Amino acid sequence: MKDLKSMIKDLSSFTRKGERKNIEFKVGLSKAYHLKEERKQRLLSQMKYRMEKGKGEAIYFLGVEDDGKLTGLKQDQLDESIFVLENIAHSIDADISVELYPVKNKKVAQVRIRKRDGQKKEHLLVGVAGHVDHGKSTLLGTLTSGQLDDGSGKSRIFLDVQKHEIERGLSADLSFALYGFCNNNVYHLQNPLDKKEKSYLIEKCDRLVSFVDTVGHEPWLRTTIRGIVGQKLNYGLLTIAADKGPTHITREHLGIILAMDLPVIVVITKIDLVSDSDLDEIYEKIVYLLKLVGRIPFKLKNKKEAFSIAKKMNKHLVPVINVSSVTGENLDILDHLLANIDIPLNIEDQKKPFMIYIDKVYAVKGVGTVVSGTIRHGQIKKGDKLLLGPNPYGEFMEVTAKSIEMHHYKIGSAETGDVVGISVTGADIDQISRGMILCHLEYQPNSYREFEAEIAILVHPTTIKNGYESVTHIETIAETTQLEPLDKKYMSAGDKGRVRMRFKYRPYHIKEGQKIIIREGRSKGIGTITKT
Repeated sequence: MKDLKSMIKDLSSFTRKGERKNIEFKVGLSKAYHLKEERKQRLLSQMKYRMEKGKGEAIYFLGVEDDGKLTGLKQDQLDESIFVLENIAHSIDADISVELYPVKNKKVAQVRIRKRDGQKKEHLLVGVAGHVDHGKSTLLGTLTSGQLDDGSGKSRIFLDVQKHEIERGLSADLSFALYGFCNNNVYHLQNPLDKKEKSYLIEKCDRLVSFVDTVGHEPWLRTTIRGIVGQKLNYGLLTIAADKGPTHITREHLGIILAMDLPVIVVITKIDLVSDSDLDEIYEKIVYLLKLVGRIPFKLKNKKEAFSIAKKMNKHLVPVINVSSVTGENLDILDHLLANIDIPLNIEDQKKPFMIYIDKVYAVKGVGTVVSGTIRHGQIKKGDKLLLGPNPYGEFMEVTAKSIEMHHYKIGSAETGDVVGISVTGADIDQISRGMILCHLEYQPNSYREFEAEIAILVHPTTIKNGYESVTHIETIAETTQLEPLDKKYMSAGDKGRVRMRFKYRPYHIKEGQKIIIREGRSKGIGTITKT
């Protein structure tokens, strides 16, 4: 205690003289106050200044007044204050270490904040939806390659890679597209299918943007739901063709994005095909649609507005951008928005043990069995021992991560939000299926056959009663479930309530708080798991 008092006294003296400009005393910090946007920005600027003066290191003392008096903090106050500092530190790519000192029945914390070694890459994951032939895949092909379209979907070839997709001009499965930014300058891929080019881009860029291109054709709605529900998306991007306007599929896709609680970006495509007055009419229809679901549309006209909206973006504000993949009009505005938009960061997810829901399973010659998906939380390193499952009996098996790739680029480790392929040893390909998880041993996963949920029935032509069967989507799980209403005997369109649900064929790993979508043809409901 004496040592701490002496240290604080010395530091107070140094600080007053201006000799220790990387030192900061704080009585305490509050999530409710200090993480508000304006206050957070002030703390962020202060932290950057302290780190600059400390040559990459800042030191914060929590539970200490400006004059050096030791007040101390109770454990819950201390945890909250450390959380605030950690939240701000992560936003500038810095790590923290904490040393605690007892002060009577309280504690003082010395928090060191250091810049990480090496540059951490930001990874933005955007799910792209829209009705068939509304220019979705063409837009992504043009954005990622920097090559304008010829009006016949030439740039779509980079997204539709299967023979029948190319022949019909229709996407039939999820595709992933990639481009990036370095110091806010956009970097395209001359050939987005070239693995070496992708590797170079991943090395070069400090911000990567991965697009999940979903399926616009109505019969493949299940695949679209998988693309939006099954990936750990940061944003949803909805394309609407200027020559067609919003359709019932547009509304379906918007509903799925909103059900996942994602911020939305709307892109009006094919503006080269319509007059200004027609475009204004389409915009008014989109405004009406967005206002119906409680969203505030904002038309972006230039890069300055894009930057401003990027910093204010939330789940209620929806930027709307008019673009043409043929003329290139306003594509730079969309680039600028994606270059500056905030990437939601959940520090708690980074602390948890590694876990990923499996979306696809491959057998790769010379590599072996590969599973892919988006990391839900935690970090994984090459060589890690993992658990895979559950199998139809609810069991997990031990496997090893042989190698890790991101967009075909080999990496030694990956973390929350990264889209990766992981080569595993210890399991045959026929033992693995979509909807299973891969996780660290300390995650200690469980498997469940039944769960309770709070649901809302959006569209259904008849009443729902005990025994009702539908396809339920949870993460990458798409499984038939049987439903039993708990609050009332019957449910119909517009009703909300608690239900018990049971996977019909096998158990899965699920947990409370996960979003679900219930679908039977075009009938559907949305909800949240409340109990397993």
